[in-house]
Amino acid sequence: MSGGCPYFEKKYLLFKSKLHLNEEEADDSQKGINEASKGGIIYGDYLQLDKVVTAQVLQSELKGNKIHDEHLFIVTHQAYELWFKQILWELDSVREIFISGHVRDERNMLKVNTRIHRIVMIFRLLVDQFSVLETMTALDFYDFREYLSPASGFQSLQFRLLENKIGVPDNLRVPYNRRHYRDNFKGHESEMLLSSEKEPCLLKLVEKWLERTPGLEGNGFNFWKKLEANIFEGLCLEKKKIVKMPDSEEKEEMMEELTKQKELFTSLFDIKRHEHLLSKGERRISYKALQGALMIYFYREEPRFQVPFQLLSNLMDIDTLMTKWRYNHVCMVHRMIGSKAGTGGSSGYHYLRSTVSDRYKVFVDLFNLATFLIPRHWVPKLDPNEHTFLFTAEYCDSSYCSSEDSD
Repeated sequence: MSGGCPYFEKKYLLFKSKLHLNEEEADDSQKGINEASKGGIIYGDYLQLDKVVTAQVLQSELKGNKIHDEHLFIVTHQAYELWFKQILWELDSVREIFISGHVRDERNMLKVNTRIHRIVMIFRLLVDQFSVLETMTALDFYDFREYLSPASGFQSLQFRLLENKIGVPDNLRVPYNRRHYRDNFKGHESEMLLSSEKEPCLLKLVEKWLERTPGLEGNGFNFWKKLEANIFEGLCLEKKKIVKMPDSEEKEEMMEELTKQKELFTSLFDIKRHEHLLSKGERRISYKALQGALMIYFYREEPRFQVPFQLLSNLMDIDTLMTKWRYNHVCMVHRMIGSKAGTGGSSGYHYLRSTVSDRYKVFVDLFNLATFLIPRHWVPKLDPNEHTFLFTAEYCDSSYCSSEDSD
């Protein structure tokens, strides 16, 4: 057997070729140049990690009684504050686009939508973040709670700024220990809050944008007038159908429901009724803005209205997630301290529970649009040749080519 075994020889050659390939792959993985060795800023310096990772000072440890879970408590709340800062960063940029007038070029709405959607995704994260904090039991929290007083989550300046800049109405806020919320802040912080109350909030900026919805013009498509005519014509036809039905309990119920529908839509087209609800805080946007929102709602499948409809949906998501965040906070506090007073001196659980309501919903009018759903064939028809509603820039010097102001 001078030639050796051909089977094992083939296996050896195959193994050798694979080994050679692996060596080449290993070499490829080591290619590149370590730029950090040339100097310049490095990861830790860029993120200033020396400040971030040393910012967890345990009060229990300073008092000579180090409690393990206080570290989790601090890190979680610091993470919340960092995310609040990012939300404010995105929110201020969106408000600036509206304030500067760059939103008049509808192509900039994609930028607005992207940043509002980013805020939505951050809030989703903040809602889920409670699950990490809840790995701590009530007894674990009790061990170091005494060291927190009088610190309280109510004292979060960034969250109060966030509420103001989105548009939480000052007159609908729940008093904190029978005092105005701003009384809990002093000096520069109080001035920042007062300034944020005076600045155009997102709600008011969106309101002005909705008022410009194409198709509301009286000398144009006149959506509102056509919608009113179609709805009451539809209700009249429905009534005729019901009247022809034989007398029955079902007929009475249908007639009662029709009467309610007529009252609802009569209220919708009554501007004085709207102003009354606005004064009571039950509606938050102007009558013209409500018309624009409803038009976008009904024509959301039209190319011109798809991006605006996405924005309205994202704004409702913000309200929904802020409400969920408040609710999760209430549940966690109830679980951790029961009905005890909060560390800041408030009634704790009972105060927080009072904030989970529609009074803190900013875009409540957008949620209420579903109240006015009608059959599709009642919606005024668009003539594709006459009512294209394409994206158009209102200015010749389009701000679509981003300037520093529009970022």
